[in-house]
Amino acid sequence: MLIKSSTYIGDLNEVSLFSFPWERMRGKSVLITGACGLICSCIVDIIMYRNVHFDDNITVYALCRNGKAAKRRFLSYFESGQFVFVKQDVCDKIGLESHIDYIIHGASHAHPAAFANDPVGTMMTNFHGMYNSLRFARENASTRVLFVSSSESYGEITGQMGAVSEDYSGYVNPMDVRSCYPSSKRAAETLCVSFASQYNVDVVVARPSHVYGPSMRSSDSRAISAFIRNVLSENDVIMKSQGTQVRGYCYVVDAASAILSVMLMGESCNAYNVSDKDSILSVKEMADIVAKCGNRNLVISEASVLEKAGFTPVSWQVLDSSKLENLGWKAKTHIKEGISKTLKIMKEASLYK
Repeated sequence: MLIKSSTYIGDLNEVSLFSFPWERMRGKSVLITGACGLICSCIVDIIMYRNVHFDDNITVYALCRNGKAAKRRFLSYFESGQFVFVKQDVCDKIGLESHIDYIIHGASHAHPAAFANDPVGTMMTNFHGMYNSLRFARENASTRVLFVSSSESYGEITGQMGAVSEDYSGYVNPMDVRSCYPSSKRAAETLCVSFASQYNVDVVVARPSHVYGPSMRSSDSRAISAFIRNVLSENDVIMKSQGTQVRGYCYVVDAASAILSVMLMGESCNAYNVSDKDSILSVKEMADIVAKCGNRNLVISEASVLEKAGFTPVSWQVLDSSKLENLGWKAKTHIKEGISKTLKIMKEASLYK
């Protein structure tokens, strides 16, 4: 478990001391779909840390369809009266009878292998999961719904544009199966503002860039996660492209704190980019950093047909996070420190075995 890592606990403590309006969550309840995922599991950890050390009395409803994964990830919370595990698929109607103040819809197939192997499931989790979350919020009179969208919702971006702001919309080919992810993220965002317009549901959207960190799942097939697993397995870093694509990256604890910032301080019916402006680099540069942090070599290998099917055609994906920074948020952990921390935490927590 990550909470066995003193380095990770230090991260949670740092976020807990941020000058958020924590009082808005005190004594409240929050439903988090995709609670076992990369970003949302970190959000759960932050809230539970606040409960223990600051007596915030926030009840976390952690929705996840995999009971075994939830037990592994959150075992120490199961005895807490402030943690409720909800075992269900978010594509099914949410049947909770408890009042929920905040909802974070973070359930998603957010890695390339899923786009290639299960495009229908990818679309349904994003869109129908969002519909079920919004419907529950409407029936439940929830305070606010936050949708964890993606930088992929912007579609194609050219490098000449620099960092894109929230009002940009690029081309997505609807006849490409790989578009199952960005298209359903876009549609879910529109569903959010539609519920706001028609039913007065308070919604906000966060669009994370490429997030990485120790809470990644073993099934995560994204390049940065594969590189980290290579190092933890004491293998060379295997890059299955030329690595020319440029991405904005964000350490998971920073991404989690950003989402909490948007949830508590964001303007209704607005989207906010989540990215670290000091962590913009090519895939090859990022692979080099992982290899150097792990004292391994970087090797270029040919990708399989199935792996290539999950590749994005977007060569430049850099977001402008100024709007989020105007709320007071700032990334604390940049790419070199973030990779080093990730490796250290996963070793401390014995997650590499």
